[in-house]
Amino acid sequence: MKLGLSVNGREVALDVAPQTLLVDLLRHELKLTGTHVGCDTSQCGACTVLVDGDAVKSCSVLAVQVAGSEVTTIEGIGGPDGQRHAVQQAFIDCHGLQCGFCTPGMVMTAVCLLRKNAAPTEDEIVQALDGNLCRCTGYVNIVASVRQAAGAKESS
Repeated sequence: MKLGLSVNGREVALDVAPQTLLVDLLRHELKLTGTHVGCDTSQCGACTVLVDGDAVKSCSVLAVQVAGSEVTTIEGIGGPDGQRHAVQQAFIDCHGLQCGFCTPGMVMTAVCLLRKNAAPTEDEIVQALDGNLCRCTGYVNIVASVRQAAGAKESS
């Protein structure tokens, strides 16, 4: 099937099999390997990307379902000159990552949250991250990272 969409601000047109998952399109066809495959069952959130601004687990979406959409991956959230997004910087500053496997999904979920709610409460952050699993941390530093990023957005 012919598929056209925008990925990280770049128009993409290619042929895909109807059963191709969005995560596979991103990782294998477009070589955007920052989107991780953790479980293939939509449980861990490591594959989270933004589709038209909403956080979506890309292992549970067919590529053809996002035809004509704007897809943003972890590779597409930073600035044009390679500067980090405020959420990425906050994860570094607050030690919100350990092994880093879940981090792209956590970051993308946080970006979505902060676009919709620039000043979330701690409970709102925890609720937003509920579908993202980290097997290394106790989530304290992850929540702190999102809180710092929210503060950075307020001051910019």
